[in-house]
Amino acid sequence: MAEKKKEHLKTLIIGSGPAGLSAALYAARAQLEPLVLTGQELGGQVSITHIVENYPGFPEGIGGPELTQLFQQQAERFGARVEFDTATEVDFSSRPYKVTTYNGEYTADTVIISTGASPRNLEIPGEKEFTGRGVSYCGTCDGFFFKGKDVVVVGGGDSAMEEGSFLTRFADKVTVIHRKGELRASAILEKRAKDNPKIDFIWDTVLENINGNGKVENVQLKNLKSGEASDFATDGVFIFIGHLPNTEIFKGQLDMDDAGYLKVNAYMETNLPGVYAAGEVADPHFRQVITSAGMGAAAAIQATGFLEGQE
Repeated sequence: MAEKKKEHLKTLIIGSGPAGLSAALYAARAQLEPLVLTGQELGGQVSITHIVENYPGFPEGIGGPELTQLFQQQAERFGARVEFDTATEVDFSSRPYKVTTYNGEYTADTVIISTGASPRNLEIPGEKEFTGRGVSYCGTCDGFFFKGKDVVVVGGGDSAMEEGSFLTRFADKVTVIHRKGELRASAILEKRAKDNPKIDFIWDTVLENINGNGKVENVQLKNLKSGEASDFATDGVFIFIGHLPNTEIFKGQLDMDDAGYLKVNAYMETNLPGVYAAGEVADPHFRQVITSAGMGAAAAIQATGFLEGQE
């Protein structure tokens, strides 16, 4: 078995979304020679977003994968390194901090955590079994496979409306199923969805089962007001009901809120000196590419100041 690589770093960045790569850019320009651990997916959630329309500097919008690539290139130009590896364990009990990955063991004077958040599951029968066979959490990744078919979208927020509208490029009919009687999406996205002739809505309703034979064929619905159950035929189920922060490996070591998001102050500082958090791992509220990027930059600036103070 190959021996794990060992290395000491001034700054280790865990996660490679807009927060992580922006932190890498700022840390690299400060000559901290940062290493970025990508996690499962370089770029995080933005890398599976078809088009980003609200990042300044791109008036026509830009593809999520393309934006990720530009972030990475810019950080690497100033000396950041990007490793396709995932942190599996951390030891923040003493400095330098220790981070274990699948391929290596690192010690670091400062750590910037930007591990993001992952889609929340419905936790109903059939969901797990049919994931990849009709159940999806990413319209931009899987929409193409539903050309000429009927799909349901579960959720009522911005992601549900954005992805639902995107799915109408391929699907004949998109039915949004929402547990409440009104959406919580932004006004522009709500209008776009409601004006789209391919999108229908079923209100005050939840999914209880996802059924099929080898692939999704129908879902069992329950109206929360009447209690009435019904079957609804569909070829696909796209689930957009929020996110869970990727903070499992930090439990017991860093302060978190009740939902598991890392607690930071206005300077992206956690409760431990030299450990910072940026992006959706510490932000359940804004969850935008631009706010995550700003948090990453702030974290790197603070890390730079912290290291200067140690010298």
